[in-house]
Amino acid sequence: MNLKKNVAVVAVLGVMLPAGAQDPIIQTRYTADPAPMVYNDTIFLYTTHDEDDADGFKMLDWLLYTSTDMVNWTDHGPVASLQDFSWRSRDNGAWAEHVIERNGKFYMYCPLHGHGIGVLVSDTPYGPFKDPLGKPLVWNKENWYDIDPAVYIDDDGQAYMYWGNPKTFCVRLNEDMISTKGDIMEMDHINDYQEGPWLWARKNAYGEKNYYLAFASTCCPEGIGYAMSKSPTGPWEHKGHIMDHTPRTRGNHPGIIEYKGKSYVFGLNYDLLRLITDEHHERRSVSAAEMKYNPDGTIIEVPYWKDTVLEQIEPFDPYRKVQAETMAWGYGLKTDKLGERNMYVHDIDNGEYIMLRGVDFGKKGAKTFSVDASCVKPGGMIELRLDKADGPVIGRVMIKPTGSIDNYSRFTCKVKGAKGVHDLYLCFSGNGDDLFNLDSWNFKK
Repeated sequence: MNLKKNVAVVAVLGVMLPAGAQDPIIQTRYTADPAPMVYNDTIFLYTTHDEDDADGFKMLDWLLYTSTDMVNWTDHGPVASLQDFSWRSRDNGAWAEHVIERNGKFYMYCPLHGHGIGVLVSDTPYGPFKDPLGKPLVWNKENWYDIDPAVYIDDDGQAYMYWGNPKTFCVRLNEDMISTKGDIMEMDHINDYQEGPWLWARKNAYGEKNYYLAFASTCCPEGIGYAMSKSPTGPWEHKGHIMDHTPRTRGNHPGIIEYKGKSYVFGLNYDLLRLITDEHHERRSVSAAEMKYNPDGTIIEVPYWKDTVLEQIEPFDPYRKVQAETMAWGYGLKTDKLGERNMYVHDIDNGEYIMLRGVDFGKKGAKTFSVDASCVKPGGMIELRLDKADGPVIGRVMIKPTGSIDNYSRFTCKVKGAKGVHDLYLCFSGNGDDLFNLDSWNFKK
């Protein structure tokens, strides 16, 4: 099964989504194992990728999404894959990665299931990533424990890599980030630990520095547990759950960041898959929620994703070039690369839409809307609506044939009634499926 849907179901979601329930933040692909990184005031969210036809784990590459407001995400597509490791011998197994920046370079630590943990390096967070070693960074060939790496750099500059299922391992990294220092340490068992460690440190309200180790708690179903220590190498004291075990999902995998004065926990669920079936397949989806601390530094338990509300950090600016693959909701659509770097939206069917949250049109409002699109069929129409999929129409633009699916043209319409802050819906209509492709759009005052 793929990510296509019943139009009636999505029409309902379009009304419900802004009202509160936290649904998966990515809908155009199945994503898992979130590894968020903050760099230059932007969240870089790296994920694994479950293929649309996966039953068990079918994972071939790693994806990237970015955001500055936590709710509208731009898709950058695959930034690395199994093909980047010449020494691999399996065509499946691109499991949970971690990316960190040091000295202007970006290091992606990648488990190749059954073949240890490799590392890729790039000069930018967008890639391309290259393998500097031509071999695994760590690999215990006697078992398959070497999964789910997470890297943390302490205040003194010492870097550590943690990994493991069902045991937890740690090793110091040299400053080059692609070689190890000293022996691999096996930590004492942490109660409820299963896999997916994530490390960070933070001072509590009394100025005391605490180290945190979050993890996917014992399967199945997995929650998100955590432990605390006064040292990056332990001993670790189990403190409970960031998110408790729940039969509403099966797996989990934490990623935690501080961003613009708030803390966020990322994890995974099967909520996107549940829109089309109750059958179990390994087709997961990433969600996020705000996370808060008690004065002593312990974490206040976060309810299940659908019982939380993910608040937008800042309004979205529509008066700039916006990539069409930027969205808060776009279930049923697909994204792919247009050339080497740029992305585009395709597989656009009658009744589907892109929704962006909290778009700020200003007091005077927008006057025109322009979009770069291509199509070879008769085309279709984009209706611009406010606040819900059947909300007030502020403009309509017709997309006409451009002669080739690769030949993009700009289409423009007048806009009326777009003032203040609203959720924006780009609603698509036309005869049948695969109406046109979209590259980018913008409003003008």
